[in-house]
Amino acid sequence: MPLRAPTPYLWPSAVALLLGLVAALGFQPTPRPTQAQVARRFLSEVLRADYPAAYQRLAPEVRATLPPTAFATAAGPLRHLGQQRGQAVELYKLGTWLSEGGGHEPWFYRFSFASDSARRPPPVLLEVTFSDTTARQVLGFGIKNR
Repeated sequence: MPLRAPTPYLWPSAVALLLGLVAALGFQPTPRPTQAQVARRFLSEVLRADYPAAYQRLAPEVRATLPPTAFATAAGPLRHLGQQRGQAVELYKLGTWLSEGGGHEPWFYRFSFASDSARRPPPVLLEVTFSDTTARQVLGFGIKNR
């Protein structure tokens, strides 16, 4: 019995099925960054004066009340410290403060400059806050002197 060529109308279906399988098996969704990663990226952007990128990480309610120029002014002291101490930071502490009413204050991440790693406690901490443990947009930031 002679071999027959495959029916032409099956080829597009077979190719589509094969491409679909390859795409499904090879596709890995990008994992959502952790709060610590978001906080570190935010500080990194502020310390290198990439204010537009850092501004986009702010929570919408913060951006609604803080124009970009005011943000750049508020971020200036952090940038200045970064020029003095270097831009590398290390996670020092994270947590929240409990309030008297049973609730909690915003969730915070505090970073020390890597150049201060031998000093305990570090003389300066950079703080980034979030509304709660699930938020990925920055609620606030600042400097905590020891």
